[in-house]
Amino acid sequence: MSTSTLSRPRASTPAGPPKRRRVARNGGFASSFTVNALLILGCAYMVLPVVWLFFASTKNTADLYGTAAYAFGEPAFMDNISAVLNQDGGLFLRWMANSMFYAAFGAIFGGLISVMAGYAFDKFQFRGRDSFFGIVLVGVLIPNTATVLPMYLLASVFGITNTIWAILIPVLCNPFGVYLARVYSAAYVPAETLEAARVDGAGPIRSFFSLGLPMMMPGYITIALFQFVGVWNNFMLPLVMLQDQQLLPVSVGISIWQGYSIPQPEFTPMVITGSLLSIIPLLVAFIMLQRFWKSGLTAGSVK
Repeated sequence: MSTSTLSRPRASTPAGPPKRRRVARNGGFASSFTVNALLILGCAYMVLPVVWLFFASTKNTADLYGTAAYAFGEPAFMDNISAVLNQDGGLFLRWMANSMFYAAFGAIFGGLISVMAGYAFDKFQFRGRDSFFGIVLVGVLIPNTATVLPMYLLASVFGITNTIWAILIPVLCNPFGVYLARVYSAAYVPAETLEAARVDGAGPIRSFFSLGLPMMMPGYITIALFQFVGVWNNFMLPLVMLQDQQLLPVSVGISIWQGYSIPQPEFTPMVITGSLLSIIPLLVAFIMLQRFWKSGLTAGSVK
C-alpha cells in the first residue's frame, strides 16, 4: 500500500442534510401540535355543552343559577326526570315517539329513495342525466329553512297541513343523500357484476335489490344515519306545518316549554332535562350502527 494512499485525508460528511432533517422534524412537530390543538378545541366545542347539560339536569331551579356551571347541586336528577315525564299527562313521551317515527321513516324510506336515485344516476344512461344531477347538486346548496314556506304553501293546496304527511313527505327527499349514494355506487358496484347479472337474465330492479343494494349497504346505513339525525333535529318544518301538540316532535315541544320558562322559572330544569333525554336516541343510533357506517367510510382504502 502506497504512502499517498495512507496519508489521503478522509472525506468529511457534509453538514447540510442533518440540519435540513432537524428543520423538517421541527416543522412536522409544529404541524402535528397545531392539528392536535385544533382537534382538541373542536372536541371541546362539541362535548362541553353536553357535559354542561348533564350537570345542569341534576340541579333544581335554585342551584341552576346559584352554583358553578360544571358542578353538582342538590340531587334533583330523578325529580327532574319525573317532572318531565309527568308534565301535561306525559306529553313529552308522545313528542319523543313522534320524533322517533318521523326520523325512522325518513331514515329507512328516505335513505332507500336516495340510494335508488344515486344508483340510477350512476348506472343508467338516459337523456338529461347530467342536467338532472346538476339540479340535485343545486338542491344540496339550498338551506332547508328556505324551502319551508314553499312546502307549506304546497301542503295547504293539498290540505295536508297539521297532519303527519306534512312531515313525512318532505323527509323522503334528501339531495345530499342522492349525491352520496351516487359516489358509493360508482365506487362499490362494479359494472361487470351488473353486466353478468343481465346476461343471466336479471332485470334492472332485480339487479339492484340482489346485487346493488347489498354492495351499497354501508352507504345506505350512512345515508340513513345522516337522515335520521337531520329529521330528528329538524325544527322549522314541524314548527310551520303543525299546530296540534299531539303531533309535534320533541325539538318543537321543548321550545314551547322554553317559552313557558320565562314567566315560570320552574320549567327551566324541565327544558334542560328534556334536552338531555332527547339526545339519547341519537347516541343509541350511532353506537348500534357504528360498525356499518365506519366500514362504509373506510371501505375505499382497501378497495
